[in-house]
Order: sequence, then structure tokens, then C-alpha cells
Amino acid sequence: MNQRTRLSLLVTQTLIISLMIALLGRLFYLQIGAGPKYRDAALSIQSRDIVTPATRGLIVDSSGVPLALNRVGLAVTVDRSILDKQEDKGVAVLKRTSKLLALTYQDVFRRTRLCGELPKSIQTGCWTGTRYQPIPITKDADPTKALQIIERGDLFPGIDAMPVAVRNYPGLAGVNAAHELGYVGPLTESDLAGAYSTGYYRSESIGKAGLELQYDKYLRGKPGIKTVIVDRKESVTSEARNTDPIPGSHLVTSLDVRLQSSTESALADAVARARSMGYRADSGAAIVMDVKTGRILSLASYPTYDPNIWEKGLTVQQAKDLFSDAKGVPALSRALQGLYAPASTFKAVSVVAAANAGYSLSATYSCPASVKVGNIDFQNFESKSQGTITMKEAIAISCDTIWYKIAYDEWLRDGGLFPKSSAKDHFFTAANSFQMAKRTGIDLPSESLGRVPDRDWKNNWYKQNKNYFCNYQTRAAKNELTPFLVALAKENCVDGDKIRGGDAVNFSIGQGDTIITPLKLTQMYAAIANGGTIWQPTVGQAIVGSDGKVIREIAPTILGKIAASKSTISFLRDALRQVVISGTGAGSFSGFPVPVSGKTGTAEVFGLNTNGTKKDNTSWFASFAPSDKPRYAVVMMVSQGGFGASTSAVGVRKIYQTLFGVDGSKVDLAKAIFPSGPPKIIPKISPTTKVKTS
Repeated sequence: MNQRTRLSLLVTQTLIISLMIALLGRLFYLQIGAGPKYRDAALSIQSRDIVTPATRGLIVDSSGVPLALNRVGLAVTVDRSILDKQEDKGVAVLKRTSKLLALTYQDVFRRTRLCGELPKSIQTGCWTGTRYQPIPITKDADPTKALQIIERGDLFPGIDAMPVAVRNYPGLAGVNAAHELGYVGPLTESDLAGAYSTGYYRSESIGKAGLELQYDKYLRGKPGIKTVIVDRKESVTSEARNTDPIPGSHLVTSLDVRLQSSTESALADAVARARSMGYRADSGAAIVMDVKTGRILSLASYPTYDPNIWEKGLTVQQAKDLFSDAKGVPALSRALQGLYAPASTFKAVSVVAAANAGYSLSATYSCPASVKVGNIDFQNFESKSQGTITMKEAIAISCDTIWYKIAYDEWLRDGGLFPKSSAKDHFFTAANSFQMAKRTGIDLPSESLGRVPDRDWKNNWYKQNKNYFCNYQTRAAKNELTPFLVALAKENCVDGDKIRGGDAVNFSIGQGDTIITPLKLTQMYAAIANGGTIWQPTVGQAIVGSDGKVIREIAPTILGKIAASKSTISFLRDALRQVVISGTGAGSFSGFPVPVSGKTGTAEVFGLNTNGTKKDNTSWFASFAPSDKPRYAVVMMVSQGGFGASTSAVGVRKIYQTLFGVDGSKVDLAKAIFPSGPPKIIPKISPTTKVKTS
């Protein structure tokens, strides 16, 4: 054997040995190093998780009265593994079951389908779990009908009945609170692909809105998991693990059931009153806040809905009604999602702007019938001249033209259409010091962002809309080609990025492009009441474990201060008191024994309703009380409700009557909601807590 042959054999041997080492190394890695990983993967292919949900924690008011709890329901369930083996895939059985339970077959069919089996357009209410666990088609079955199902297994193969825990909103003391409490629902594919990708299971229920969503990680608990091994025929062969569920913690809120019930009732009455006066009154909101802490004591939105419909089984029609314009979109929380022009309630901000600009708050000013800006006459309310009056009187009677003149003069001083680099923009600055363009940060999801139409906003708006306005006649709908709108479009095309004199004038009285949520306005008036501190609103007060121990107290948070001197805030508080004593709110609070300070607002709304009628004004009343030692801020808004004084102010009075225990023209402390102020002690939580009565 020559040298070359020996070398070839050596190379070949080396290569073979290297390959053997690599194969042995890979085999060691797969069987030893990565063994657990691949065993888990193999197990997942042949295993099925059966989830036992944990008992969800309670949501209670500040004294421990349940707002959300769990009750025992009787569920009728479907076993898909049995139905799918039938010749008609269980259609006959489902139709028979639907008829017995007085449900529509379409709804029952949808509830028993996995979401991936249905088109996206009809996936509402589909089953997000697996085929290997009971699928509930109702949780409120009549016991006699459930018994028929159990006794006639030959007619109802794959159908069973069992007791289940049902999330329930008992509505004690007449409380609805749907928009604060929210609801629970099954996990969806999008949930599992997002924030709930780890530690959650398809058949589990989670908070979907309101406090149920915001505090879900505490309320949810930890589900029990039973993992079963199945063969290729999907038959269970053994059990791999079985863990018990751990109950969720409880949420104590700052709400009070008596005050919440009164607030909801007062809001509904205000809507009914506005309609009796001929206004459309399509929606509204009312809020009560503790001005010293920012805690929300009650919050109502109109229209509303029964939060229990989600657990009873949402029908297709109910799902449509929740978002129907004809029904007023009950799913929308007007308190923190609705956006409206604040109108004259904004004049509190204008007072701060004027003071910071150097205007004397003790001087007198002219309140003419109109003020000319460019070629437009801006009218006073009802086009009346009020002569020469003090600034305090101007707030009391809600004079507009004083603010037109001040805002226009400041606009000119800042450079008009071509602002100086040194422009002060006192009105925008004052609004921003109230944090008007920021969310309040309340511990409820989906809060809307208000709008301060300052120079930055105007520039961004122009960039987004310039092309539309410059091609308005070809892009607008035919019914929008009115002479006024065409002329407005031309103006916006040329200088839509500029703050015009008319913009400045409208902003000073809370009109134009200015919009705000009722919650934000409540936060602002609470800041005026407490001397200038802006509190973050909170509904949650504490998290209490299932063993009764306090896990976490949710402390109030200060977000900032109003950019106003003590003397300005003192003047503003006095002026707002005059509104109720001798101004636009005097009639609504005549004879009221508790001193209230506030401001009416009547916002003009541009546009038409779906039926072609002109939209009515938005009614506002923003307030705080007692005037001398403020503790509560109360705001009510009724969309298309007419005048602030005749609609919302009357509603706010009813809320104060409940708060302070007012009976006629006297205060009965025995009837007051909080004789010594809102509760500070965390209550002991018990599902059997009785409703308070006063």
C-alpha cells in the first residue's frame, strides 16, 4: 500500500469518525439535553387541557355592598365529541334542545362552534375552548327542562346539565353601573395572540370592559388544569396532571350604591325632562368626584344596558343593539368616551387666561349684544346687551361678548394670522394648565382624548385635510355642497393652518373645535374647588385577598396644578357661587339649603341627525359643593338636551339632595350619604352584605 492510498484511507476514516461523533452528539442533545422540550411537544400533540376556572373575586362598593359577584347557575352543555360522531353532526339534537329551552337554533349552533369554524362576520358568541370539555349553551336553564334532558338521554345524546358559577351584577338598590363594571367573556384568538399569550387558556373567561378588564389580573384568580392523554381516536387514556383552581381577589371601589343609584336616576330624569320640552336628548352622563382625592363616588352614562346579558348568552340582535345608532349606542360610556364642546363651562378657563394676561378681575367690562370680528358679528347669548358689568357678573349671567373682545384683543397682540415668536397664547396655555388635552388617567379602559385646538393641532389638522378642502367640490357629498360649506372649504384650503380671529373667539367660550369628556370637566372643576390641585380620578380603592387581607391600597395621585394664583382661584370660586345665587343657575337651585357653586353651559352643535333634523344644543352643568368648604364635584351633560340651566342643573340638584340628605329646604344629616365624608376604612367583604338604606 503506497503513501497516497494510506492518506486516502486516513481521510476517509477521519470523516467517518467525525460524522459518527456529530450523530452521537445530536442524538445526545435530542434525547438528553433537549429531551424535556421535545417530550412536552410530544405530550402537547396527544394531550388535552381541561380548564376549571377559578372563582372570580367580587367587586364591591366603598362599604362592601356587592356590585359584581358569582351566583350558581344551571348550565345546559354540549359535548361536541359525541355530537360530531352522529350522521347529521348533531343537528337534530341541537334543534330539539333549542326548542325545549326556547332558544333559536341559530344562536345555539353559533355558541357550540369553535371560532375557527365560523366566518368572521358571525363569530360573536362562538366557543373559544376545545371540543373536549362541556360547551354551555345557556347558564340559566329552567330546572324542570334541565331534568327532562337528563332523564331522556336517548333524545338528547351529548347534552347534559350541571351547576356552574355565573358572573352576576345584582343591581342592588337599583344600580346598573354597566359602564363602570364592564363584563367578562371568553378569550379570543386575538387575546391569545396579544396580552394574554402566556398563562391563559382558550376556555377561560377574562374581563372584557370596565373594572372587570382593568383589574382582571387580581379578580381572575388562577384556573385549575387537568391534562388528559388521548390516543389517535381522541379517546382519553390517562391523566397527566390535575391542579386545583385558586380563587381571585376582591376589588373595593370608591362607589356608593345609594349615590350611584341616585345619579343614574337623576340622569334618566334629566333626559326625560329634556324630551318633554321637545329636545332630542339622545344621551348623557353624570359624575360625582371627591375633590380632595379624585375618587369617583358615582358615574352614570345614558343610555345603558343590562350587564348580565353577556352571561345569559348574547343574541345576535342584542349585539347589534349595543352599537346601534337608533338605540343610542348603549355600549358607549358617555362619561369617559363621549366628546362634546364644553360651551360656557369653559369660561372658568378663560378667567384664568384673562388674569394671567393682566386683565383685572375687579374691573368692569362692556357686555354688548355683539362683537364684530373681521366681517362676522359674534352674538351674545340671545343677542342681548347687558351694559357695563363686573367680571363676576359676567360669569354669573354668562356674558359671551366680554370674552369675544378679550380673546380677539389677545389674538391681535400675539400677531393675528402671523403670530410673533413671542406669542403668549394665554387662552391655550390656561387650557393646557388644566390638562385639557390629556386623558385623566382614570382606572377604566378606553378613555377618549379631548382636544385643545391650538397652533400645533391646527397645523397637524391642516396637513391631514388640505387635499380634501382644496378639492372640496369634487370630493364632498352633494348634500354638503351648500354655499356656506363651499366658502368654508375655500378658506380652509388657503389658510386652514392658521388660528383665525374667529377661532380665538370661539375657543374663549368653549365652542369651535374644542371638545372634552364629561370626566375631564369634572376633574377640572374639582381642581378649582380644592384650590388648584389636579387629581387622577380613580374608581378602585383596594385589592383584598380571598382570605380578607388587604393586598394593595390604591392611593390617590396628584397629576399637577392649575397655572393660576390663589387670588384668581378665589375669585373664580366666588364667581361660580354667584351663578347659583343670582345668575343662570339661580332658578334651578332656588331654596336649596346647601351652598352650591357651578356653571351652566349650552353648547351649539353643528350638523344634522340621521333623520335630517338640526341637532339640538348640548346641556351642561359643572359644579362643586359646599361652596365654602368644597368636598364634591358634580357634573351632568345631556347631549341634545337644550339649556344647561333647565336640564342638567336640575339633575345635578337631585344628586346633591341625595348626597347631603336634603329634604325640602332642610338638611337631614340622618339621610346624608356621607355625614363624615367618604369612607376611608376598607370594608370587610362578604357576599351576604346587606344593602344600606337611609
